[in-house]
Amino acid sequence: MITQKHIAWAVGLAALLLLPLLIRMIFPGTDRYYLHLVIQILIWAFIYTGWSMMGRFGLTSLGHGAFTGIGAYVTVMLWNFAGITPWIGIPVAMLVATIAGVLVGYPCFRMRITGHYFALLTLAFTEFIRLCIIGMRDWTGGSLGTQPARYGDGLSLYAFQFEPNRVLAYYIVLAVWLIGLIIWVKVDRSMDRYALDAASQDEDAAASVGINVTREKLKITALSSAMCAFGGAIYGQYQMYIGPDTIAGLGVSLNIVFAVIAGGIWSLFGPTFGAVFTQVLAETLRVGLRGSETLSKLLGQSALALDTFIYGLLLVLFIIYMPKGVIGTLGERWKRR
Repeated sequence: MITQKHIAWAVGLAALLLLPLLIRMIFPGTDRYYLHLVIQILIWAFIYTGWSMMGRFGLTSLGHGAFTGIGAYVTVMLWNFAGITPWIGIPVAMLVATIAGVLVGYPCFRMRITGHYFALLTLAFTEFIRLCIIGMRDWTGGSLGTQPARYGDGLSLYAFQFEPNRVLAYYIVLAVWLIGLIIWVKVDRSMDRYALDAASQDEDAAASVGINVTREKLKITALSSAMCAFGGAIYGQYQMYIGPDTIAGLGVSLNIVFAVIAGGIWSLFGPTFGAVFTQVLAETLRVGLRGSETLSKLLGQSALALDTFIYGLLLVLFIIYMPKGVIGTLGERWKRR
């Protein structure tokens, strides 16, 4: 039976499929720039969805910048130094990130390290990965970053390089984003979701009814780590550049947390809204604040830090006044009506 929900999904999907054409019609001459912005939003929306897999169950990780970095760097290094196609390199990178996530998570979950201590431990793990990337400069390019070796004209199925054709890149990234939504829905409708909900409320009570708390947490950690690694690899293949500050490290982790909190950690489209909000905000601040001669004269070099200040201020405001995020808050008000 076709319902209004099915019709809404069909209309939304059709709009997304026609989006490149609409952008070209609305922004002739600058359509590549706006399509690039949409591609960035979809990539980060997938990564944010991966983080929300853990965050929604009380596992507040500040280490997912490490997993995106692992995904990007392992894929690129296997291609640059071993000639291994990203079709193999990406699954290997996801496996490495999953193993790293389990190695960090297992002792934490066994010893019931949660809350602030878990967040601090994952933060330390992120910094460890960032320092490893910088230290291995002969392979990673250090703090300057590196690029995947371009294959031919940069448009290759074998090398999984597609940046020159941004319409093709858009459809690839759109498929990745839809896969992320499907995974979120599958987890939300699974029995594991109820087990993790119970464990997040009271681990002792959950264990007393037969739930293996450690195993359930490790399963969701492995899934979240693999998704973020996959997103990081896609980011590197699209951007054709990766650096410790752009795809790995604490800054990336904090942006992930902020975006998901802003959008709504318990909503299907919360991370996506967070990606739209943060990417548009970042681009607006970059163009508006950093390109303003007036602010540069008034504040000097301090003007370069205004975007970070605004990010932090907005995060505080969202946590205080909209703890369920924009999508979560709007959904709650709609249900009340």
